[in-house]
Amino acid sequence: MKVLTKHLSTLTLFLLTSTSLAFAQTTIITNVQGYTLADQQLKQFTAIQFTDDKIDKLFIDGEVLPKSGQMTVIDGQGKTLLPGLIDAHGHILSYGLSLMQANLLGSLSEESAVKKAINYAKANPDITWVQGQGWNQTQWENTQFPTAKSLDKHFPNKPVFLRRVDGHAGWANTKAMELAGITSATQSPTGGDIIRDDSGQPTGIFIDNAMDLITKSIAPLTKQEQKLVLKKALNKLVSFGLTSVHDAGIFTDNLELFKELSNENALPMRVNAMLYLPSENWQETLKQGPFTSRDNMLNFNSVKIQADGALGSRGASLIADYSDHAGHKGLMLHDKEKLTLYMNTAMKAGFQVNTHAIGDNANKVVLDLYQHQIKATNSEALRHRVEHAQILQLSDIPRFAELNIIASMQATHATSDKNMAVDRIGEERILGAYAWRKLMNAKAIIAAGSDFPVESPNPFFGLHSSVTRQDHQNQPKNGWFSEESMTRLEALRTFTIDAAYAAHQENTLGSLEKGKKADFILLEDNYFTENQQDIWKNKVIATWVNGKKVYAH
Repeated sequence: MKVLTKHLSTLTLFLLTSTSLAFAQTTIITNVQGYTLADQQLKQFTAIQFTDDKIDKLFIDGEVLPKSGQMTVIDGQGKTLLPGLIDAHGHILSYGLSLMQANLLGSLSEESAVKKAINYAKANPDITWVQGQGWNQTQWENTQFPTAKSLDKHFPNKPVFLRRVDGHAGWANTKAMELAGITSATQSPTGGDIIRDDSGQPTGIFIDNAMDLITKSIAPLTKQEQKLVLKKALNKLVSFGLTSVHDAGIFTDNLELFKELSNENALPMRVNAMLYLPSENWQETLKQGPFTSRDNMLNFNSVKIQADGALGSRGASLIADYSDHAGHKGLMLHDKEKLTLYMNTAMKAGFQVNTHAIGDNANKVVLDLYQHQIKATNSEALRHRVEHAQILQLSDIPRFAELNIIASMQATHATSDKNMAVDRIGEERILGAYAWRKLMNAKAIIAAGSDFPVESPNPFFGLHSSVTRQDHQNQPKNGWFSEESMTRLEALRTFTIDAAYAAHQENTLGSLEKGKKADFILLEDNYFTENQQDIWKNKVIATWVNGKKVYAH
């Protein structure tokens, strides 16, 4: 009986192995201009072979390709093939919502922003609230904050709430304030500010935590609605050549939705989720520990904490006064005691801590707390991050490498902020702002992202900004503080292997090598040879994730 059982076990194993081999799908894409990083050097290849979700081999020019046999052969038609691009800081649900709300990006005045909201409301007559995102008063001729009055003329009875481009300020009409119970007696919350006129009346602008006073009156999305929004966002993101996103601040219920999508094989790209601290049940969620889905499409091993606000709304916390607002230093959203609690709890639970810090004071506070808490929890290996690391004291720049802290930065913030940043912080502090070259020279690792929907999720916009320090009109002529620019190879590294490293995924993602995941993109133009001013115009022909084509132009 034992012999028979042994033979049956062997036969079963053989049949299982044979079945899995029979269904293994090998594909080779030939005739490409392929590029990847290998040991910090650029490697070129002309064909890539992969079986199911993993890479088998890269072929260099002149190497004999295998006979097709049972392989699927795809002619790359001489197009450029790169590793899949990784956005190390985006907001998937918010991006999906932005696709379904009034898009105010590019508004050149308060009046034009209102007009876009009117057009959106006309196209969606059944909505209860008019919501939108993308206005930026620093791009208007009158750079003052807008007011409720301009909305009230057109929306006397329907509530309106429009978020600023950076998500750190909101613009409400009088109806929205009435529904929220906002009066002249309403106090600004800790970490927030209600902007008031000379008579003390709220103008309609709510900064950072004060936005909660309005949003609590907006009915939350149902679970099914959230799921549809996530799907819409993910399917759009892969069209830009993104194969992975680090979702910078989600709630426990969002995490459960991502798990459902993963179980349904409905994630077209990889998601590295950061739990927002504090949020409902955050401590219970952390107690369950890090999580990775069976197919490696969903990874949860980090948290997101927000230390301060943003520069454009003067919410970023500065050491000295704003250069254009005497007596104002911005906002810390949590005191040091609470920041310490959040960091310590997460580190002890084995989670990477990613803290939003834009102003030089916020960055110093976060670095100081990291230095102490990393030692106390012995968690240096978790590769904690500073999200944005936007304005730094020069003396704080070397601390990133010294403490093994990753600078998670967004190149397009520099080219978007260039028209107001010097006004906000002056000629001296600007030397430590958006300081990519200084950080790299100090051996810091930069993980690149976009902060979508604050900026476009298109990674070629970020690559272009990294290399040129210019906007899409090629301004300024020689680049904005061009000494901080990156080479094309350095920029690509921040969107690939270094972004993967920032999520502890560099052994499976970020470069094209044998045994790594088959995540790659095919491009219309050659990133390495095209005019650098045209990098942002490059188009994605197709995107593969896990060896599956998830997007085709």
